[in-house]
Amino acid sequence: MTDSTRNKQHTRRHVLALLSAVIAGAFIVGAPQLAQAQDKQVLRIGYQKAASTLVLLKAHGTLEKRLAAQGIEVKWAEFAAGPQLLEALNVGSVDFGYVGEAPPIVAQAAGADFVYSAYEIPTPEAESILVPKNSPIKTLAELKGKKIAFNKGSDVHWLVISLLKKGGVGYGEFQPIYLAPADARAAFERGAVDGWAIWDPFQSAAIKQIDARVLASGTGVVSHHQFFLSARKYAEKNQAVISTILEEVGKEGQWIRANYKEAAAQLAPIQGLDADVIEIGLKHYAHIYKPIDSKVLDEQQRIADTFYELKLIPKKISTHDAVLANKT
Repeated sequence: MTDSTRNKQHTRRHVLALLSAVIAGAFIVGAPQLAQAQDKQVLRIGYQKAASTLVLLKAHGTLEKRLAAQGIEVKWAEFAAGPQLLEALNVGSVDFGYVGEAPPIVAQAAGADFVYSAYEIPTPEAESILVPKNSPIKTLAELKGKKIAFNKGSDVHWLVISLLKKGGVGYGEFQPIYLAPADARAAFERGAVDGWAIWDPFQSAAIKQIDARVLASGTGVVSHHQFFLSARKYAEKNQAVISTILEEVGKEGQWIRANYKEAAAQLAPIQGLDADVIEIGLKHYAHIYKPIDSKVLDEQQRIADTFYELKLIPKKISTHDAVLANKT
């Protein structure tokens, strides 16, 4: 073996040794970071743009600050309405969300495994059936045979059932037109439907912007509760996290009640509506949240039983099953 060959082999061994040392060092330095990334917990919250309390909680970042200290990252996912949010929760892409009273009924009947965590006290003025300003329709009874637009499986679905029953109109005696809020407003404006069942802030926007007239609100007929729901498996393992979320939500609600005008101004660019419209809608909600209890579950059961009788859900359910064992 020549001296030249020996030198080349020595150089090669030296380079390989250096590379090994570099790789090993990089692994040692990177290992804690990798472990930290793997250990980091993610909380996935589903929300709707109309859910002002959660929208502001997201904008203010207070929940992220509290949970960051526990190594928890918060990710937000926006949905058009409650039924879509519940579907995401059902398939495991959301851990926690906020919806109206009817979507949980439909989702539970479809096999979604979630639990009720908290609820907003009644807000019946935050939803109504609207008709055009110059519509000849003056009473609920006159909706018989008419076209009513609303989001299928949402809280206004229950509103329509309840109000028409009050007006003596059976569920099969009108024409439901299932549309999401934006499409429903377009249909309403061009006269393709006779009425529109909708919630705030879209309700207040239609009244102020296109002179829609309230035929009847939910007052005296429905409670219009809003619910915070959690995926059951997540709730079973993360009650402390859920308690933290609800604490921050409660603080945000308290801030809104003391600062309607400022809250509306902050929401305007997010919700795409004028601040004065949003402020009206904000005042139709209570922004007061309570832990889930048997009384509100009994009200949910009444909705579930009615939906089953009308064949809107495929099977009977017990809303009291959708709680953690020690919650009722």
